[in-house]
Amino acid sequence: MIIGIGTRKGITSEEVIAAIKEALFDAGVDLESVHTLASAKMKENEIGLIEAAQMLGIGIMFVPHDVLNGYDAPSLSEASRFGLIGVAEPSALALSENKELLLRKKVYGNVTIAIAK
Repeated sequence: MIIGIGTRKGITSEEVIAAIKEALFDAGVDLESVHTLASAKMKENEIGLIEAAQMLGIGIMFVPHDVLNGYDAPSLSEASRFGLIGVAEPSALALSENKELLLRKKVYGNVTIAIAK
């Protein structure tokens, strides 16, 4: 499973971890099933996101914007103001094997999560 993550700037690792745990519960997925966290390249310096991945012991990859825009995200996204079709859904889809969303994007406070397999 791949967890795609979009965040507000300045997010804390605690907020990210709480959102991931809620999303996994909502999707009926165990943390052990998650291979990678994924987000947009513009988030590669977001400390809270990086720390959350380290604390969970899961790798994180930052997907280039042209790759994100190559996916047809089913949900509208505020990322359009940055020239992106989305962050959470396209990030999850880009790194997943089956290109299938198990959890469409859902907002948990300042974190948006999508899960793909």
